[in-house]
Amino acid sequence: MKKGIIALAVVLIVLVGFIVFIQNVNLNRIGAEQYYVQINQDGKKIEEKSNSGEKYVSYEYTLEGFDANGKEKRLTFRAFKELRKDAYLRLYVKGDGVSSYQEVQAAELPEGAKRKLETAGK
Repeated sequence: MKKGIIALAVVLIVLVGFIVFIQNVNLNRIGAEQYYVQINQDGKKIEEKSNSGEKYVSYEYTLEGFDANGKEKRLTFRAFKELRKDAYLRLYVKGDGVSSYQEVQAAELPEGAKRKLETAGK
């Protein structure tokens, strides 16, 4: 009886841990390189339709990104909303594509990327 209760408790703990992991971890960011950009232009509006006829709008950005050491890479990515001008973003890059992004504050930028972004904006 005790072994059954212990086994059930272990299974529940593993299940709850898995659910918490899936809800809090973006799998698109695991193993990705990080580059930093500043939104300094309007995105190119792209309208597409699904097979069911539903209309989708996204905005495409092509910007110069910099890694933590200041290494430059030209990156193209899409957002499902127009991004705020002058915002800093951390882009997660796998291969040649951007898999995810998130807005960051200027204080969160690595020094190499911060220097390059400041000089690129002038």
